[in-house]
Amino acid sequence: MRWIRYSALFLACGALALTACTEDVTSPTQTDEAALEAPAFAKSVSDGLPPADDLGAKHIVVFSRRSGAPRDFESAVADLGGTVDAVYKRVGAAVVSGLTAGAAVVLQNRSDVTSVEVEPVIVLDLPDYQQGELLDAVPASPTQPWTALLFSEQWNLRAIGAHYAWLSGRFGSSHVTLAILDTGIDYLYPDLVGRVDLSRSASFIPQDDADVDASFPGRDYVTDLHWHGTHVSTIAVSNAAFFAGVTSGVTLMGVKVCSWQGGCPGSAIFQGIMHAVENGADVINMSLGGYAQKREYPGFVSAINRLLNYARSRGVTMVVSAGNEGVDLDHIGDWYATYCDAPNVICVSATGPTARLSAAEWENVDAPAFYTNYGRSAIDVAAPGGNSAASANWVPGPCSTSSLEFPPCQAAYYVLSAAGTSQAAPHVAGLAALMVEDFGRNPGRIKAAIQQSADDLGQPGTDPWYGKGRINVATAVGAN
Repeated sequence: MRWIRYSALFLACGALALTACTEDVTSPTQTDEAALEAPAFAKSVSDGLPPADDLGAKHIVVFSRRSGAPRDFESAVADLGGTVDAVYKRVGAAVVSGLTAGAAVVLQNRSDVTSVEVEPVIVLDLPDYQQGELLDAVPASPTQPWTALLFSEQWNLRAIGAHYAWLSGRFGSSHVTLAILDTGIDYLYPDLVGRVDLSRSASFIPQDDADVDASFPGRDYVTDLHWHGTHVSTIAVSNAAFFAGVTSGVTLMGVKVCSWQGGCPGSAIFQGIMHAVENGADVINMSLGGYAQKREYPGFVSAINRLLNYARSRGVTMVVSAGNEGVDLDHIGDWYATYCDAPNVICVSATGPTARLSAAEWENVDAPAFYTNYGRSAIDVAAPGGNSAASANWVPGPCSTSSLEFPPCQAAYYVLSAAGTSQAAPHVAGLAALMVEDFGRNPGRIKAAIQQSADDLGQPGTDPWYGKGRINVATAVGAN
């Protein structure tokens, strides 16, 4: 066997680069609120905004009514020189392009409009990496995930008892759909072939679409030109060729909302969530992270909150990553943590081993990751995301064969190891997909079942770093 490992502390879309790795830290250090204005905590989303008079900028419009839209809205926007990209009457919001700053002010002055804001664009920080060797092709084994080529290195799946769920026959159902809102999915990678429903997948990143046409003509626009979305996808769902996933039978929907060049536009995220909800997603994973200031972007915050309330009403379970800055989300002042501060989500913190462990020791050995965000009011559950500076304690996964970020990945199959709450969230999303089989499209019951079956590793009750505990797939499906 020949393989490569990209050593990368991946940060969720919008999170800032981690500056240090520590071998023995088992819980983050409390961060006082005054430090939250420092660049080491978070960039204001305004840092990623185009100039107000850039006609390529998009605006998010929130209507006074929580449902419905003004009858003359499209004509009013056209009269102002803009174009309505999408109107979401069920949540009372719209996405508009082509407005000047002056035109946006005119639109906002309407009595039936609450806010008109230039969309926030959260920056995706690119990781460091190290190149190694290649993986030799192997057959898939979706009904025997434990035979995947690199399963012996997947401490993360042992830690949550996924292998016991497989032994009880719980591989997931193709009738359940998990939408991955991310940089796309390499649907041709062996671990993902046949798992992605391209008829319901979509890209909301036009600049990436042009790059797909130029570099990979004929590929679906949802193909992953970065690597993050592919990596996240296989943690939740995999054919178990190179890597096992929490499930192997669930259907994936790829929804591209982040560019391989680093931007995750607010309008794309908004449109992506609505697309997934309207096209039958049972579970949505958003390993995106990032922050916005409430006083600066009240319209964006309102629109997202309305949208996630709507998603719940449609029976969709939302799983989101907590972020990688090691801060207390209970005390972040005016910041809106995307998307743990949103309603009706399962917010996931990250865990991992604190030292290099043997395969026999991996099971049930976990601690809060040194980088993970935390907070009793924010964290619902924890899941493996990787820990310590040793890449052997990170989460292994694939590198997209359509990656423009890592061009060598186009030639063959490579392994990439990453650490972040981005990696933690899809473990929970995979479990949520299993819970849909048991409880149907019932986000409240699914969240409760995941929390009640979790391993209580921290303080009794709700722990700042673990929430209700680290998930246990075997217990949740009754395999223990």
